[in-house]
Amino acid sequence: MPGDSFGHSFRVSTAGESHGPGYVVIIDGCPPGLPLSEEDLAVDLARRRPGQSRIVSARDEPDRAEILSGVFEGQTTGTSIAIVVHNKDQRSRDYGDIKDKYRPGHADYTYDAKYGARDYRGGGRSSARETSVRVAAGVVAKKLIAAAFGGRVVGYVRQVGDVLAQVDDPVAVTMEQVERLPDGEPNVVRCPDPDRAAEMVALIEQMREECDSIGGVAEIVASGVPAGLGEPVFDKLKADLGKAILSLPAVLGVEYGIGFGVATLRGSENNDLFYREGGTDVSPRIATRSNRHGGMLGGISSGMPIVLRAAVKPTSSLPQEQETVTRTGEPTTIITKGRHDPCLLPRFVPMAEAMVAIVLADHWLRWRASGGTTPKREGQ
Repeated sequence: MPGDSFGHSFRVSTAGESHGPGYVVIIDGCPPGLPLSEEDLAVDLARRRPGQSRIVSARDEPDRAEILSGVFEGQTTGTSIAIVVHNKDQRSRDYGDIKDKYRPGHADYTYDAKYGARDYRGGGRSSARETSVRVAAGVVAKKLIAAAFGGRVVGYVRQVGDVLAQVDDPVAVTMEQVERLPDGEPNVVRCPDPDRAAEMVALIEQMREECDSIGGVAEIVASGVPAGLGEPVFDKLKADLGKAILSLPAVLGVEYGIGFGVATLRGSENNDLFYREGGTDVSPRIATRSNRHGGMLGGISSGMPIVLRAAVKPTSSLPQEQETVTRTGEPTTIITKGRHDPCLLPRFVPMAEAMVAIVLADHWLRWRASGGTTPKREGQ
């Protein structure tokens, strides 16, 4: 199937279905000598896996990754890295009565329109379980950008329904704040504002009780990114990041920096003013006093932190009766069985981090291959 690969110099290809044996990812372009183990992959996979808390899908998948190739004695070899994540807790019987019905909000009809056939068990290729191996690839990308230029990617839940977190400085948010509450308990909703996190959890639990779901917004911040990554026309860094995030299930919108807030600003209000932060006359450190541009200008990284937001729709699978039609167009109703997230945001965070890291790794390797001027890191 075309479209199963992403990236150029750091290229990720996936295969598998949600109710098949499992998922596989092939990573091409990773340089040799990068430390990598299955234990490294387990951390982010545990953040993405279902069954991790009371507010996500109860499907009990361990999501343990197995490295099949490309790693020897704990380091990457420079050859293709193959990783598999097996499915363990499928319940295909939950989908038997909907194989001839189109679930509202799903890709059932569009798959039939494109292929004339579809795997109705849980969504097949369009299932969010495909992101398990993207997250595994993202771990490799995170390691690469950390080693190459000190890059770091942290995502968190900014909004659930009408509950909006107060985040004064997105760059200052730490992974510890995302994963743990101040009292040390797990931060199951992955919101760094503890008060709003409690409200988000209550809202999600209310949605589950009402057999409904709720959407929200995730914010992803990449810091330490050097100036100079990206291409000026079709392969703009912002364009590739947009495609990466929009390729994830349930994403309906992406913005960076001030985003749609520019619509009400004057140019004199929106421009981020440059200043010299330090350095030498030969190699000055250039920065901007604000970051409404979100770390990218003209499709190229500016050296300021990259700040992205993704709007994620409510889960489409609902255990309540909805109107639909059959494959032959006959009116009917449908109730989607199975185990589904009442809110996708808590598990979406590591997926988005992975895709941002993959894009940054790809553009770093593309810059290195071009032999261009050394990109300047943030703060250099």
